[in-house]
Amino acid sequence: MKLTKTLDELDSKRLVASYGVPVAVTTMLADPDEISAVARQIPFPWVMKILSEDILHKTDAGCVRLPVPDVGSARAAAGEILANARAYKPDARIRGVLVQEMVDADIELILGVNKDPQFGHTVVFGLGGIYVEMFKMVSLRLVPLTRYDAIQMIDELPIAKIFDGMRGRHFDKEQLVDALLALSRLAEEHPEISEIDVNPFLLREGGGKAVDAVVVV
Repeated sequence: MKLTKTLDELDSKRLVASYGVPVAVTTMLADPDEISAVARQIPFPWVMKILSEDILHKTDAGCVRLPVPDVGSARAAAGEILANARAYKPDARIRGVLVQEMVDADIELILGVNKDPQFGHTVVFGLGGIYVEMFKMVSLRLVPLTRYDAIQMIDELPIAKIFDGMRGRHFDKEQLVDALLALSRLAEEHPEISEIDVNPFLLREGGGKAVDAVVVV
């Protein structure tokens, strides 16, 4: 099915997860009265964020709270997030508040896709989180991606040795390869996509998870 609009975080996560990218457990809180029910699905502590396709930079809007330790704090956080969102962009379309499991990480990565007007889709991999703009440590390959391409993307980064183990910790490098191949397939099957931004993808021993994602059409 062809995508017709930019997806908010929840729908973006669902889409990339359907292709095989591991994502943090996430759900939507449409009403603060649902908090107790959600707490039975996702143990505290939580990350809570605004869910709006019109507010993509949630931290700048004051629309992220973490860690949220309990039901009372979650109620307060939901009210603050919604109020800040309305103040930041009064005409924003708001679906609700996103509730997400807290994920610990050793490394923050970026995985994604960009569409170049001349060359088409390229897959992106590199150091993510707050370090994306600072270090610009990324590698690129054209879609369609092969497994060899994905391995080379990881191995050519200056921090590549980290993925083979660090201070006794062992990371699932094959999971990263599979995630890059999944994004390549997604871009191939949806040429209308102009950008996929999975940032950060939090890598830890035993595997990693995407904690934020946006798919731009």
